[in-house]
Amino acid sequence: MELKPTPKPWIDAIHAYVPGRATASDGRPLVKLSANENPLGTSPAALAALEEARGEAASYPDPDSKALRAKIAEVHGLDADRIVCGTGSGELLHCVVQAFAGAGDEVLCSKYSFSLYPLLAQKVGAVPVFSDDADYAASVDNLLAATTPNTRLVLLDNPNNPVGSWLPASEVERLHFGLPSDVLLVIDHAYAEYLADGVDDGGFALAAAHENVLVSRTFSKAYGLASERVGWATGSPHLIDLINRLRGAFNVSRSGQRAALDALGDQDFVTASREHNAAERIRFAEAIAALGNHGLRAVPSEANFLLVLFEGDLTAETARDALAGAGYAVRHLPGHGLPQALRITIGKTEDMTRVTATLRELCGEAP
Repeated sequence: MELKPTPKPWIDAIHAYVPGRATASDGRPLVKLSANENPLGTSPAALAALEEARGEAASYPDPDSKALRAKIAEVHGLDADRIVCGTGSGELLHCVVQAFAGAGDEVLCSKYSFSLYPLLAQKVGAVPVFSDDADYAASVDNLLAATTPNTRLVLLDNPNNPVGSWLPASEVERLHFGLPSDVLLVIDHAYAEYLADGVDDGGFALAAAHENVLVSRTFSKAYGLASERVGWATGSPHLIDLINRLRGAFNVSRSGQRAALDALGDQDFVTASREHNAAERIRFAEAIAALGNHGLRAVPSEANFLLVLFEGDLTAETARDALAGAGYAVRHLPGHGLPQALRITIGKTEDMTRVTATLRELCGEAP
């Protein structure tokens, strides 16, 4: 009998990451409210930079993303030497888990967190551990209670995905204070640009002051550059050094660096994205609240989506299929332990109006 190469057992047990749907079951293209993309598209300045970069496709990019790191530092008041860029924040999260966790170690996150987190732990043979939620949101008390001598990292998405909940600076500081100093706290800010102007969870200050805090961000959401795969992280010099050793060489493309650089210079676009999202999120949340007598409930969100719970006769599956019939893809979450929930990205005004009308019709309400 011919033998074949055998993967490590923890690799063999991994299920591939499943992205949000973009088509109906019959193959029809749908308006994608399943991936938390920016409905306003991309900054015109970033699009112009992408066009200019097309002529440089034969050249390798700057391996250290120096100009982009300098601009990130300028915009956020950080030290460029304490910033590292990656192919989306996912690469950087993978690197830091790889650096600190291995077989038998534990990687801790809240029960309802970004679905990539357990995969990152499993890739290195570590054990993903989930603390109990507090009405679907992360709980500092529960995270601390779930910390053991085997815990190596705590991954906190703040705002959270798929719930949209958010921990204020006082709670993030309390979490950090309660963790052993040899446990790394990773604060994932993928949706931070959607917080109200001036609102901040204190992550950057913690990362600047402590050896065991890393903050990651992405250009995929509010900046509208999901296809370019650009992210970044900041932390102490030893954390940045470790990630630089593990990340891919020439990891951020020339076009991605150029587009992200010009996107940072167009903060008016980010502001417009945040304001559109806030207005439509409030309007949609109010519409869901009006259907509360039919068992619908939206978890309070600070991100660019709402987690809508179906706790009455109308099921999430029925609503998902009806929305697909109306032309919309939304994210059903049984794999997250949320079979009764749909995560619905905040889209354009006309799309949210039609989604609301579809849900009202399902509930027997007048359009």
